[in-house]
Amino acid sequence: MQQIITKSLNDIFSKDILSFILKIGLGSILTWIIILWNTWDSYSILIASYIQKIPFVGSWEWFQSSGAFIGAFLVGYMLIIITISILTSLYSETLLKKIAKKHYPNTKVVGAANITTSIWLSIKAGGIFILLFLFTFPLIFIPILGQVWMLWLWSILIKEPTVYDVSSLFLKDKKVKKSTFIAMIASLFNYIPILNIFAPVFAQILFLHDILGRENN
Repeated sequence: MQQIITKSLNDIFSKDILSFILKIGLGSILTWIIILWNTWDSYSILIASYIQKIPFVGSWEWFQSSGAFIGAFLVGYMLIIITISILTSLYSETLLKKIAKKHYPNTKVVGAANITTSIWLSIKAGGIFILLFLFTFPLIFIPILGQVWMLWLWSILIKEPTVYDVSSLFLKDKKVKKSTFIAMIASLFNYIPILNIFAPVFAQILFLHDILGRENN
């Protein structure tokens, strides 16, 4: 695992990948800033109304005020992450091929991800993520447990779409192990604003090295 992480970190700072990340990441951030800036009043009221409906804690006055603001910010942050994940899934094929050729020159491209399937898996993962996040929102305020829970939720967002994108390119048998641990490692980037734009691509590179590394041993 240490070798996989080291290779992936070296790859992610290449010129091509940095250029890709900046375009996808900054574009997503700017898009949602514009949308939320222009709809903030309605958006914050919606979040506040949801906060009030949370069992037990929803009736606490301090949670209604502080929780509503934090919730509005976090949901906006999650929307940015989901958008970056979907766009990365759709447009990273060329990058993955370059990385595979660099490290595993004997590996052949045997197929391509179906765009419809990629979009569906990304939207499904994003939907599951948002629902679980909203229903378990109070958990994030619990020290340590909340952070681990959030990391696991983020892994849901990128695990299945990422495994599909990578395996579709290089494996005829696409039934591969979906490692939650690898997805959680990539999701660590989500704890750092701006660096969160690296998470989806980093996940793809991690899974690429994990899958092709085993195939070439």
